[in-house]
Amino acid sequence: MNRRTFLHSTAAAGSLAAFSIPSFGAEKSGRKYRTAIVGCGWWGGNILGEAMASGQCEVVGLCDVDDRQIAATAEKVGNVTRDTPRRYRDYRELLAKEKLEIVIVATPDHWHALPTIAAVNAGAHVYVEKPIAHTIGEGQAMLRAARRAGRVIQVGTHRRTSPHSISAREFIRSGKVGQIGMMRCFVNSGGSGPEQPLATQPVPAGLDWDAWCGPAPLRPFNGTTNNRGIHPRGFRQYLDYANGTLGDWGIHWFDQILWITGEKWPKRVFSTGGRPIKGPPVLTPNEQTTDAPDHQLVNFEFEKFSVAWESRAFAGNPVDKGEGVGCYFYGTKGVFRLGWRGGWTFHPADDKLPVLHEDAKLNKPDDQNIRELWADFLDAIKTGRRPIADIEEGHRSTNCSLLGMISLKLGRSVEWDGAKEVIVGDPEANQLLRRAYRKGWEYPT
Repeated sequence: MNRRTFLHSTAAAGSLAAFSIPSFGAEKSGRKYRTAIVGCGWWGGNILGEAMASGQCEVVGLCDVDDRQIAATAEKVGNVTRDTPRRYRDYRELLAKEKLEIVIVATPDHWHALPTIAAVNAGAHVYVEKPIAHTIGEGQAMLRAARRAGRVIQVGTHRRTSPHSISAREFIRSGKVGQIGMMRCFVNSGGSGPEQPLATQPVPAGLDWDAWCGPAPLRPFNGTTNNRGIHPRGFRQYLDYANGTLGDWGIHWFDQILWITGEKWPKRVFSTGGRPIKGPPVLTPNEQTTDAPDHQLVNFEFEKFSVAWESRAFAGNPVDKGEGVGCYFYGTKGVFRLGWRGGWTFHPADDKLPVLHEDAKLNKPDDQNIRELWADFLDAIKTGRRPIADIEEGHRSTNCSLLGMISLKLGRSVEWDGAKEVIVGDPEANQLLRRAYRKGWEYPT
């Protein structure tokens, strides 16, 4: 057995045992949780697939404002189970008509808060995708609702159950990297040149576009063309509905940092960035571009260390085994690189010591560890404990991304009081903790 294999087998197995991630398997009693999904798109399908694979969930409801997505999901359910879920356009009707025990919320970001809060108030436990919210105030309301209702909310930060992330946490917390003074997170992808606007398109039959926009501003519709367009899957780069790459990818790495170090929030945040390559955003009745930055730099000042974030949608040139995402921990004993598909690697400061590495163990499709996170979710429901990716943890991780976006919009740093969850001495910045909802929708408190 070589050193790499030994390290992989002992560290990963020991860490998994310490976290007691349960395995799948039908209950001996045959009991199944009445389960529904709100948001039947690509990633929601991955989550629902693991719920069905657990053998402990009966799919009784599918909810989406796009009939095409409901139909595709219903077909998948029919292919692997005998469940016959009813179809809904409105999550409120779903909750009123079905006695649900579990609700999956896998909508675009601007739709996370309201269905989650309504579901826990109706007595259901919730698995909500990351980031938990579009604004910090929504996350605060979600956390309050969960605690008031006594329901479990698991956030989809599935890297907390990735075997190589668990062993990385154990390795770093054991002191083998030494005292860590700085970390650098990055997500860099390819692309070049100005962004060409997409023409406004007719809303497809079966899609309620007004409901899709919901509490957010009503933009002209454009479908996905060459990986652009709002729906489906392109919403991340439209700031009315999400928070760009920082909101999409950033939460994964900020969550890893908070989970590994035990820190809860940064003290100060400063961000710069813009669209020098993509060009100014365009939004007219006839055409539009995305409006998220094509690159962003954020500095986070914590009590004991600093964190630097960088994202770039041009000149990707991925390095580190072809993986342009990851997080470096810079310690007095060496440099630890935590990746996604590439696992982790430790480069000791003493060049006489060997480089250590552990491969990732990810599930298909899409290289994730939802299966392990779902198993933890079910166990938390049964035992009444907090799940590994509890809503409070997800709220804090999401806040890091959202504070970075607030700083970018203001063009100045913000000082964060994490205990009170307010920005210190800056009324204008505190206004950005919330946003006005479109007429007909009420911002949650």
